[in-house]
Amino acid sequence: MSARALQTQQVKRLYRHSLKNLLSWAIRRDIFFEEADQLRGEFEKHKDVSDVGQIGRLIQKGEAKLKEYQHPDPYIVPYYPGGSLYARNPPFSKELHQQLDFGREDH
Repeated sequence: MSARALQTQQVKRLYRHSLKNLLSWAIRRDIFFEEADQLRGEFEKHKDVSDVGQIGRLIQKGEAKLKEYQHPDPYIVPYYPGGSLYARNPPFSKELHQQLDFGREDH
């Protein structure tokens, strides 16, 4: 894999993680969209940089900034591992069967 392709992948990952981190800080959608536009503007500002060394330095600065602004209690989707609903209602074991006959069904 070329250095340029690897850096492109790193930039995409950095942008995605930055958006996820931003969602933990700005939970109201209107504020999130404004902040996301500013974040996108920061990435767009450097889109024409072609020097591999300079791109590497920009990625390092971005990752350091992401680490600095990491939320201490990040938002986790409730049904993902670590979320408040994760495995709350685990599936029944195969030995148990669901009884749907409540006495009103015709036999």
